[in-house]
Amino acid sequence: MSEEILINVTPQETRVAVVENGVLQEIYIERARQLGIVGNIYKGKVARILPGMQAAFVEIGLSRTAFLHATDVRMPVETDVRTPAFETAGPANVTRPHGTTWTVPRIHELLYEGQELIVQVVKDALGSKGARLTTQLTLPARYVVFMPHNDHIGVSQKIGDDAERERLRAMIRAAIGEEGQGGYILRTLAETATEEEVRNDIRYLRRVWAVCQERFASAKFGDLIHEDLPLPLRVMRDLVRDNVQRIRIDSREAYAKAQEFAMEFIPEAAYRIEYYPGERPIFDLYGVEDEIQKALAPKVLLKSGGYLVIDQTEAMTTIDVNTGAYVGRKNLEDTLFKTNLEAAQAIARQLRLRNLGGMIIIDFIDMEDIDHRRAVLRALEKALARDRTKVYMTEMSSLGLVELTRKRTRESLEHVLCQPCSVCQGRGSVKTAQTICYEIFREIMREARQFGADEYLVVASQAVIDLLLDEEADSVAQLQGFIGRPIQLKVELQYHQEQYDVVLL
Repeated sequence: MSEEILINVTPQETRVAVVENGVLQEIYIERARQLGIVGNIYKGKVARILPGMQAAFVEIGLSRTAFLHATDVRMPVETDVRTPAFETAGPANVTRPHGTTWTVPRIHELLYEGQELIVQVVKDALGSKGARLTTQLTLPARYVVFMPHNDHIGVSQKIGDDAERERLRAMIRAAIGEEGQGGYILRTLAETATEEEVRNDIRYLRRVWAVCQERFASAKFGDLIHEDLPLPLRVMRDLVRDNVQRIRIDSREAYAKAQEFAMEFIPEAAYRIEYYPGERPIFDLYGVEDEIQKALAPKVLLKSGGYLVIDQTEAMTTIDVNTGAYVGRKNLEDTLFKTNLEAAQAIARQLRLRNLGGMIIIDFIDMEDIDHRRAVLRALEKALARDRTKVYMTEMSSLGLVELTRKRTRESLEHVLCQPCSVCQGRGSVKTAQTICYEIFREIMREARQFGADEYLVVASQAVIDLLLDEEADSVAQLQGFIGRPIQLKVELQYHQEQYDVVLL
């Protein structure tokens, strides 16, 4: 599969789209006011021990206390007797759990209230829940992940060949011989890396760790000790592989930083980075904006005429498969089988595109033929194998239900772009006023490039105009300076929050 990575940068937010063969597969959004903190290392303080949950609340200087479970607390090797048991079936990142046993010391034996400790964020705050923490620190580079408090040598599960896994272990052992202690995990990208590239990663990570150690001694409670890379550079580090044909960036400053980063860490990819200066917005050029709008809708149309209904709730996400207008050509069983096969591919894409996580229940259309059930399950496993996020999957039940759990480290696309609707009392959602402001900015840029006008009038709801006059006033001023034309704002009380007009005067 050939991929392109599109990076759209504005002062308010950065958006990254992963496009495979012209079809949007993943979208990442990072806003200046709501930066993700996964990977950041803080000096925290235990605020409360929760014996009943085997966990603790930890203050790390944020508005909400973070959560630290006993299984995420680092302890000496001789006391760590955790023994996970998994049954693996199909692709390496699609695992069916049949039972997991953890035996660890009690939380009050590991921590006490008021204790200061170094923690790392492994999951952003989601909904009403605070960030998830660990004391088992890791530092990622392009090919390896460094574990300073561990001596384990691991290899990505996506590398399935035993001989290749052993070759990579031998390579990492040879590379760390001169670099001191610590454990490492070889990432999937390491399969094509040279020994020198792995050595460079190790040297870089140990420099980063040395800086962290210097900060540990002087850090106070709530201090940020290490911050992960910004989104464009994380994308360069984590997503750029041999099948990525090009990376197109519409910001000259971000392009220069990406080139500098690539020349130091991934020189073979530097020539694939392009600056996009076109008048037409880069996401419009690839149809990404339309796909984002579709990804916010509950109904997903299939090419055959069938459709999916995706319902995301706090407890779980349900996906219902329907034949819709598809009536088939042979018989009912064949019609159901083909609809389910197509749905399996579409579901795997929607999980990535919408970044759905947690418990997911898929209700396939009932099929009587056992071979058809197995074929649909294999098709789903194969499609999920392309997911960069860990997925656990069960067998299909007699009712055609398949249970998935997908690791959740950041908010879903809907939760990033939307908020509960006050009109329908939370039964649906509307885009936030901030999202509408940014859409208005992009619309003004689009109109300015295509038509030009002496002045622009924005007509929108009270909430959107208030935000433009208050928190986004600097952004409006910057945009006026950039296009060289004044922007007037007007409230229309009859408009709902998503409704607006940009009038050329």
